[in-house]
Amino acid sequence: MHLAYPTVVAALLFSVGVYGVLARRNAILVLMSVELMLNAVNLNLVTFDVWYQDRLHGGQVLTLFTIVIAAAEVGLGLAIVLLVYRNRRMVDVDRLRALAEDSSRPAEAAEPAGAAAPKAREAGAVEEAAP
Repeated sequence: MHLAYPTVVAALLFSVGVYGVLARRNAILVLMSVELMLNAVNLNLVTFDVWYQDRLHGGQVLTLFTIVIAAAEVGLGLAIVLLVYRNRRMVDVDRLRALAEDSSRPAEAAEPAGAAAPKAREAGAVEEAAP
């Protein structure tokens, strides 16, 4: 087997992954691009393991570790994306600058003017009933 063929394919996969990370706005597509880059690394690890004919198959063992790390990365990444979508109703990476809530509008301004007074009265009623 020639070393150039899988190495070129891995370089192309990695390049597509880098382009996807840099050019995409959707968080799901960014995660898919990171997976492409990890698969390019896995292809290189297996290729050089076969090329060097290592008796311990270190490249294949590292590939298994990389696959496990990629699976954990997908799980955590999708959980974060789902939480961000649940809170913000968008997954646009360019518009997400911080994970904090929107600080441009205070919480009091978000509620209607008459809605805060009944909540205060209910809270007082709960405190009086507690002792």
